[in-house]
Amino acid sequence: MRNIGVIGAGHVGLVTAACFARLGHRVVCADNDVEKVERLKRLDMPFYEPGLEEIVRETVTGQRLTFTHSIGELAEAAQAIFIAVGTPATAEGRADLSYVEQVTVDLARALSEMSGQGKSRVYRLIVEKSTVPVLTGEWVKRTLELLTPTGVEFDVAANPEFLREGCAIKDFMEPDRIVVGVENERSRKIFQEIYAGIKAPLLFTDIKSAEMIKHASNCFLALKVSYINAISQICERVGADVEKVALGMGYDRRIGPSFLRPGVGYGGSCLPKDVAAFIALSEEVGYSFNLLREVEKINREQKLLVVKKARELLWNLKGKQVGIWGLAFKPETDDVRESPALEIIRLLRKEGATIRCHDPQAIENARRILPEVNYFEDPYQVAEGAHLLVLLTEWQLYREIDFQRIKQMMKTPHLIDGRNFLDAPKLRQLGFIYRGIGRQ
Repeated sequence: MRNIGVIGAGHVGLVTAACFARLGHRVVCADNDVEKVERLKRLDMPFYEPGLEEIVRETVTGQRLTFTHSIGELAEAAQAIFIAVGTPATAEGRADLSYVEQVTVDLARALSEMSGQGKSRVYRLIVEKSTVPVLTGEWVKRTLELLTPTGVEFDVAANPEFLREGCAIKDFMEPDRIVVGVENERSRKIFQEIYAGIKAPLLFTDIKSAEMIKHASNCFLALKVSYINAISQICERVGADVEKVALGMGYDRRIGPSFLRPGVGYGGSCLPKDVAAFIALSEEVGYSFNLLREVEKINREQKLLVVKKARELLWNLKGKQVGIWGLAFKPETDDVRESPALEIIRLLRKEGATIRCHDPQAIENARRILPEVNYFEDPYQVAEGAHLLVLLTEWQLYREIDFQRIKQMMKTPHLIDGRNFLDAPKLRQLGFIYRGIGRQ
């Protein structure tokens, strides 16, 4: 068992802290948002992630997980400290590392105070968990060296996360691999102890390579999504079915079926930000990553495609009622950051359409960003008087809808399936005018 600290109680930090505690470690999770910390102490989750509340409740009750807003308290208690704060994109597309820097400065101050209290030896392992561009580890190390006295020993390491929202617990406990960048054997042994309870390949690299693995992986996934979306555009023009094309491609073991799902584009807090940051980093080191620029372009065009299909179905959008099913960027989360749905809603409103929305988890988050649209707790209410329904997030409940009832509630039975998620033949049999992505 190790004493672990996790700084940041967002999607990555809270899942990481809870799962480490479930593995049997004693974990302190810190966040500078005092209100969030108090909510967590009351076992009130700040966001939706399947299974997370149960683990937090179990580990808090078992006294293996505690929360604080004091980095000094965390640094006192934990030998291995994971930095899991936000790294949002700047206006230029670079990763904003100001939160990482501030946490590093705060840690240096806390370690210095501990050393000043006469403790004979202060050692801490400082770990990058946030998604950061390569060379960030060097800046963290340099900052700590500048701001801590000689009595403080530390190592810096990189342990990038590969957690998908909606299945983050499973991704943590049953990963494809665990990537760790270290500088010495001391750090390596600590990580071997920390992850001893997880059966997965433990890949040790240098810190720069570990940082690169994260960005390179996410950008490749974005490329794969944009590739099949580009193929879907060609399929529509020649009369092919992109679902069958993707199926045929996915059987090839060199390609695989994952991320070959055409739709309205990728979103969320990772892929858009990481692609932009990798492009910016590449430019800084003298390489023009034009391939990734095209990935971004294709992703933007997929959102415009929905509006184009809406015009083809309704002629004019001004004054039309459009129902939207799904606001989160993917199912099983309430996260609307960079969600294609929100941008599509903005585009439809710009054309003069009136929007009615439903999502089982993301309504409140969407309302804060788009307060001017209509939100309903019942997906059937969205269809009332609608000229068009648009599915943008593939929540399972939308498959279980009574579409005969939906058709009777709508003014005109037009439906755009932005995820190719619904049963197209059945909908057409019921009398819907159905449009998917990349298929007739």
